[in-house]
Amino acid sequence: MKCVIQINCLALPSVCILTVSQHALPGVVEVNEEAESVLLPCRYSGFIEDNPTVMWTRSDLSPTSVHLQGEKGALKEQNQRYRGRTSVMSDAFDTSDFSLTLRKPEMSDSGEYTCSFRDEETARWVADVQLMVKDHQEEVKVTEGAESVILPCRTTPDLPKDVTVEWTRSDPEFMMVHVYPNTSKDFMKQDNPYCGRTKMYLLRSGDVSLTLKYPTDRDTGSYICTVYRDKDILRQKVVLIHVKEPFPSWATALLVLLVLVLIVSAGVLYHFRFYFMSGCQVEVEEGVESVLLPFRTTPDLPGDVKVVWKRFQPKPVIKIHVYQNGSDQPGDQNQVYGTRTKMNQDPLKTGDLSLTLEHPKHGDSGRYECGVWRGDLMRRKTFLLKVKGRVQVQDQRTSGTEADPTPLMADQSV
Repeated sequence: MKCVIQINCLALPSVCILTVSQHALPGVVEVNEEAESVLLPCRYSGFIEDNPTVMWTRSDLSPTSVHLQGEKGALKEQNQRYRGRTSVMSDAFDTSDFSLTLRKPEMSDSGEYTCSFRDEETARWVADVQLMVKDHQEEVKVTEGAESVILPCRTTPDLPKDVTVEWTRSDPEFMMVHVYPNTSKDFMKQDNPYCGRTKMYLLRSGDVSLTLKYPTDRDTGSYICTVYRDKDILRQKVVLIHVKEPFPSWATALLVLLVLVLIVSAGVLYHFRFYFMSGCQVEVEEGVESVLLPFRTTPDLPGDVKVVWKRFQPKPVIKIHVYQNGSDQPGDQNQVYGTRTKMNQDPLKTGDLSLTLEHPKHGDSGRYECGVWRGDLMRRKTFLLKVKGRVQVQDQRTSGTEADPTPLMADQSV
């Protein structure tokens, strides 16, 4: 617990107000040294005066300034070791979110950081954050054909019941692997390749390890275990390496034969995978008012995030809805979908990026993707939409000949 003494002198002579405030224990953020960046959280709920400046400092450094930023941009006062590695969201003074992004964290970055802001009259403390940069990462090897593999993650024991645990994949691309607690809402965050393949139990010992079923070479990469406990954010990195066993010579000949069979049947296999193995498939009858492509992700996304919905099969790839800078961007939308698509209000705040397609037609059938961009691709989800054609009955009021009573079926292929 910290004690801060602040003296405010009024315009009247010899009139000062002595304010004593106590700071709560700092939140803890753990990260591995190999990480691309780390976020130090800081949110303010009070009133902000005019011309404010957000300040991130470390009292054990000289100069103490880690990052200073006013309403009109970053200021020059900064410790040399943090040059080019820190940033605060450009809309921080609108959202009161002064969280600091520190890129390429190093062991020497470990320490206690203080978030505060000042206006023309006073300086106000907001939060203290203890950053711990670790040089250790777990390496797990799994042999080809294994039924499952455990990605270890352990933290302090006696975790509270309301703790949240996220397993993500950071390399070669970002994916949401598993979320605890696995409620219906959180389940939507999990990316398709891991649907039905993950399992995690919250143990009182602090063991939040993840079991990954049927691991393959495509699962090789870096995984991040993040534990949100009160104000603490604990992160551990696990690198999964898929090891192939020596291939016997007799199996080589069998593999060649198998490849020839696969080449001949490639079209059939592709059709089967595309239409029956899709993780998220949506079917609807032509003529309904609308169809929903559901996609929920982490709420409170940064304000500069760009959301792009597109249809990439059948070719050519076309954009059907774009959301950027707080509003829809109809100018980037293909005219075939003009006025027929919409997203919910404040999708970045709620994390609900679902798309409503009105008056779906048979020609809308195909493969859709929602991508979340912030410079690079942060997250994506794919859908297979099947719009079934309606039954059409031939008009029997034609002149001259009697109509065939057999109903004409609309082509229902996608």
